[in-house]
Amino acid sequence: MKAVAYYQSLPIADPRSLQDVELPEPQPGPRDLVVEVRAISVNPVDTKVRRGVAPEPGQAKVLGWDVAGVVRAVGAEVSLFRPGDRVFYAGALDRPGANSELHVVDERIVGPMPASLDFAQAAALPLTAITAWELLFTRLGIAEGQAPTGQSLLIVGAAGGVGSILTQLARQLTGLTVIGTASRPETRDWVRELGAHHVIDHSQPLAAELRQLGLGAVSHVASLTHTDQHLEQIVEALEPQGKLGLIDDPDGLDVLKLKRKSLSLHWELMFTRSLFQTSDMVEQHRLLQRVAQLVDRGVIRSTLAEHFGRIEAANLRRAHALLESGKAKGKIVLEGF
Repeated sequence: MKAVAYYQSLPIADPRSLQDVELPEPQPGPRDLVVEVRAISVNPVDTKVRRGVAPEPGQAKVLGWDVAGVVRAVGAEVSLFRPGDRVFYAGALDRPGANSELHVVDERIVGPMPASLDFAQAAALPLTAITAWELLFTRLGIAEGQAPTGQSLLIVGAAGGVGSILTQLARQLTGLTVIGTASRPETRDWVRELGAHHVIDHSQPLAAELRQLGLGAVSHVASLTHTDQHLEQIVEALEPQGKLGLIDDPDGLDVLKLKRKSLSLHWELMFTRSLFQTSDMVEQHRLLQRVAQLVDRGVIRSTLAEHFGRIEAANLRRAHALLESGKAKGKIVLEGF
């Protein structure tokens, strides 16, 4: 089968950093689906793994953790899907990625694809939707319901992939006042379009930006990027006993700064359930079912921002380069082989 892979960790400008290859077709385990990959999207995790995880000598490593496709075959113990089903999912970090014609995935982390979307639109959703949902409802403990709560959520980096979904979920499914951060005119417009009540500039002091809008301290912060750079401002912006959730990989984090206000810290990694085969792993299947229903009802929308063409090494290198530039908004999708 066709695939895109790498054999050594290299800068994305090097044509060997991602290469077109031929690999054997994968075989499913008892609870696995074999999926014909129709579209994929690219995430910061792809670039982090490419730069930091060297393959075994002589072995090809395939990236890709966002998929929309069609089930070709199922393992002996599969009960949730059958061949021919259209599905979307984000896969598992400890298994081969999905930048390949065929991909194997545990059915418990797969959802039925939204009926109203095409494959490219659907591929933009799973990883960011799972991350945003788990961060908002599981880690930060926000309750669903649109009645005003008097609570507020500051989303640092609201124009990115996760932020684009988190902004929608928080506005559409909760009673929170939603404040997004973005530093460029086009990303500020994007965050407003997704439903944020207010947008502030994260290149400026956050607490001062909130005061200029007449807003007080916030009860919750979702920090999606450069948490170490923003930490002091986040602590200032949070009210006593507030909650900070984050998804990025700060070089260092002085958690003692949280003590005086009794702030709580919550990490979100959407791969945790699959990495540790947790007893509630099937919650990601249910979560994606719910996301598909919300999309089909028009409550939330795909955050596809750019279509980079066919799934091939040259196009994936362009996608990685844009993500590494820090200037991407929404999601980058590739489709077909």
